[in-house]
Amino acid sequence: MIRVFEGKTEQEAINKAIEELHIDREDFDVEVIDNGRRGLFKKANVKIRVNVETYSDDSREDEEVYVPQFSDQEDYEEEEDEETLEQDEEFEQNICSFIEGVVSHMGYDCKASVSERRGRKVCISVESASSNIIIGRKGKNLDALQVLANVYAGKFDSWRKIIVDSEGYRTRHEEQIIKEAHRTAQQVRKSGRSRLLEPMNPYERRLVHTALNNVTGIETKSEGEGLYKQVRIIPKRRYR
Repeated sequence: MIRVFEGKTEQEAINKAIEELHIDREDFDVEVIDNGRRGLFKKANVKIRVNVETYSDDSREDEEVYVPQFSDQEDYEEEEDEETLEQDEEFEQNICSFIEGVVSHMGYDCKASVSERRGRKVCISVESASSNIIIGRKGKNLDALQVLANVYAGKFDSWRKIIVDSEGYRTRHEEQIIKEAHRTAQQVRKSGRSRLLEPMNPYERRLVHTALNNVTGIETKSEGEGLYKQVRIIPKRRYR
């Protein structure tokens, strides 16, 4: 992320950037965008543009500057233990038919069926020869299908929540998210520098917050706007 800082001199502006961003000088690039000259007797503040980058094990990507934010409530709300609702065959058949219809309009054949009922959740499994396309990159197509299914389900029963899965993708993906969260947490503890995970939906972010809740030396916060936000893993000692 790019930030602008001001100071009476370029070095003063740089020092402000180091103090506020909690990073070393070699970790960011500086561009002077205003040298502060305003004639012989008047001088304004020097303005610099700071470009911060972070380096992951696999690739380089711009790191957003850490600004403490309270996560949206849904990231931390824990679901209450609830008894499984009574089976509603007509409702479930309507949902399965709806999902099959949406996938058909995408140009693919599939069979949707109820795989599990947990509390208010009705889990729908989608079987198809084109499951990789239905799942999509990082599960985005599956997420979109689930959103549509829940909007449709709300017309009949706003109490039940629909979970759409295919080929056991969600279970594998959840395990991968938790594993990556722990791996990144260890990197943060060793380096003393915060790191951002990739954008996640509210459920995935809640997995990370819960998984790292009891890990000593770090804390987690969500950053960003919209449905897909990022979880930042932060070394606690820096922000006491």
